[in-house]
Amino acid sequence: MNTFQRYFIDTITKHYADFHGRASRSEYWYYVLYYFLLSLVVALLDIFVVNPMLGATPEQAAQGGLLQMIYGLALFLPSLAIGVRRLHDIGRSGWWLLLSFIPIIGFLVLLYWFVQDSEPGDNQYGPNPKGR
Repeated sequence: MNTFQRYFIDTITKHYADFHGRASRSEYWYYVLYYFLLSLVVALLDIFVVNPMLGATPEQAAQGGLLQMIYGLALFLPSLAIGVRRLHDIGRSGWWLLLSFIPIIGFLVLLYWFVQDSEPGDNQYGPNPKGR
């Protein structure tokens, strides 16, 4: 629960739309892990609880549900912000996140950058989140 609190809840509450500063590799990847796990829970709730209550057909339910849409919209800004701060941590501008619009290649380049270690010391985006 401590890592969930530290990396997911704190990102949502303290850095909701914070595009300044740096995010460590562990902060980013724990956020992604918890985002994914919670999205599975939300999807299951949609499939087995909400969609039957709303009378959705199986075809409508396959397109996603109300809870999934609310969840995605609510966490869009924090997800974007932590991605930008992660790029700042390796010394790159947040505008590089636009590479995600290039199919396959953009994803692979961003994945490579997101797994890199922090740039040592301070950079133009702030102090190292690791403290070194």
